Amino acid sequence: MSDAQVEISVISSLSQVDAVDWDACACPEDAEGRPIDPFTTHRFLLALERSGSVGRGTGWQPQYLLARLDGEMIGAAPLYAKNHSQGEYIFDHNWADAFERAGGNYYPKLQLAVPHTPATGRRLLVKPEHESIAQSALVQGAVQLAAQNHVSSLHITFCTEDEAKAGAQMGLMPRVSQQFHWVSDGYASFDDFLGSLSARKRKNIRRERAQALDFGGTIHALTGDQIQPEHWDAFWQFYQDTGARKWGTPYLTRAFFDEAQETLKDDMLLLLAERDGHYIAGALNFIGRDTLYGRYWGCLEDHPCLHFELCYYQAIDWAITNGLTRVEAGAQGAHKLARGYLPVATHSLHWIADDGFSDAVQQFLNAERAAIDEDIEIMTEYGPFKKTGTEVDP
Repeated sequence: MSDAQVEISVISSLSQVDAVDWDACACPEDAEGRPIDPFTTHRFLLALERSGSVGRGTGWQPQYLLARLDGEMIGAAPLYAKNHSQGEYIFDHNWADAFERAGGNYYPKLQLAVPHTPATGRRLLVKPEHESIAQSALVQGAVQLAAQNHVSSLHITFCTEDEAKAGAQMGLMPRVSQQFHWVSDGYASFDDFLGSLSARKRKNIRRERAQALDFGGTIHALTGDQIQPEHWDAFWQFYQDTGARKWGTPYLTRAFFDEAQETLKDDMLLLLAERDGHYIAGALNFIGRDTLYGRYWGCLEDHPCLHFELCYYQAIDWAITNGLTRVEAGAQGAHKLARGYLPVATHSLHWIADDGFSDAVQQFLNAERAAIDEDIEIMTEYGPFKKTGTEVDP
């Protein structure tokens, strides 16, 4: 498989490629400091592998793509063969049901994504000086791999808007979905952020924070060497509880958090609520260059508004204090709107082998795009921020 002189190869484990070579494509900006996001780094993806969170028995079978030009690695992509649609957060269950009702086999399929991670970022990982040729080669390589193995489809999820535009020009079908993100307007403090809200929303957040902090304990914000194994022991209990209620079984294994302790601790912010010497709730975030990514939450005790405090308000507070300009609070959740998180478009790309089914999906995507665009416009209008010239602070 090739594009001009670019050669595409497939490997089944990141242990087969040097971390420096992978990260030169995944996060070339890392030479200047922290990567834009940690999720496509060699250390993050390898932690998923080593912990058994992907691989045999998980439905996420690595098929990583590597692109080389004259022997130099210029591109890579985190590609997986899948026999289900779990842990993706761009939902295609209805597509699978429709295709199989019509007599087809939707699974296996190929998923070019970061497993269990609904965070926007580059998926076609290329060195900047080779962007166009390497992106084209990776897309062509993924489509050819899908066709040669007679799988139903290829899905590139939570890609950047620029990648979505490039993929559409290559013949893939773009899809727009929606999340809620907090974006700084140059706030110097949490109170500064509150000052940008309408009086009613501002009062509600202050009330919720007061209720949350009345749980009778202390909230700890831990990162780097501050995170210790006993913290992961506590958080694992929270994560299991949430996973059992939402997904049936947790996506990540206990071993993932041991791997995280070794290789990812500087990429993470762990917020833990402690009461009477015991941790009762927690939220795990990942740290990017400009963005804090909220990922997992769980608790052993229910306390009013503690979820909002740990997942939303503490995240905003930490981001402002540490000079980050954005908080992505994960998938779904219109309740985030009242708490300063506005709707934004997220992007994915899709290729379907069957022409008839591909046409049907394209019609669905056209209608879905119009509905989501309208939804984002309406919800933004009803957001919690002051309307210029319509409100005077008391």
